[in-house]
Amino acid sequence: MRVLIAGCGYVGSALGLALAADGHEVFGLRRNPGTLPPEIKPVSTDLARPLPAGALPPDLDVAFYTASAAGANDEAYRTAYVEGPRNLLASLISSSPGLRRFLFTSSTGVYAQKNGEWVDEDSPAEPETYSGRRLLEGERVVLGGPYPATVLRPAGIYGPGRTRSVDRALEAPPPEAPPVYTNRIHRDDCAGALRHLALLPKPGPLYLGVDHEPAEKRAVAEWLAARLGVPVREQTSSGSARRRTNKRCSNARLVSTGYEFRYPTFREGFAALLGG
Repeated sequence: MRVLIAGCGYVGSALGLALAADGHEVFGLRRNPGTLPPEIKPVSTDLARPLPAGALPPDLDVAFYTASAAGANDEAYRTAYVEGPRNLLASLISSSPGLRRFLFTSSTGVYAQKNGEWVDEDSPAEPETYSGRRLLEGERVVLGGPYPATVLRPAGIYGPGRTRSVDRALEAPPPEAPPVYTNRIHRDDCAGALRHLALLPKPGPLYLGVDHEPAEKRAVAEWLAARLGVPVREQTSSGSARRRTNKRCSNARLVSTGYEFRYPTFREGFAALLGG
């Protein structure tokens, strides 16, 4: 299978290595692809503008879009998640008319639920932020495009090299505060879910990419603090009030396809980051 991973960064590189290990021919597209692993063939181009003729390898079977925004503003999100997929799809029409599937990495940030509700693929996605709105717009571009498409909405991605995820997880709201739920997925499971969906004969159009346990923020902080032998970092009530969402995301649809998590909860994932 000939595979393109556009925006081949943190998740995309892990995905590319897994697919290459399976024996697939993998191309990684980035503006500066010089740091890609040798198992991933580099493709240098900028998705922010229409791609020149011949920019993509021909006769691809599957394309993944795993790019991230270059900044925290509406323009950066529009470029990354709306114009980027649109430009890539336009180029694929001529270079790979027989593409079997296009997979797009979005985010659970498209949900604005704030009261600890359970959320799944059928829940209303009514984002209140520019980031969520642009992600949802990008999903529509892909799902309305010329190829069979699948969208994965991961929660917070953590894993090797992302020590800030541990620092953030040590922060907890006051014990008397209402529960604040967090959702996450390890990088290897995010890449693994994308690989799994691409290899299914007929995946559906939408899946949530989260582990098995939406966990209370304070419970995660207390577990981590005990492992590290440090105190929980208490947030002020005003700090916890600044949260924008509070929801519990279900992975039942993804699990029903047969995907098995390497890190089913935050405990296994953070334990691996902390050295066992």
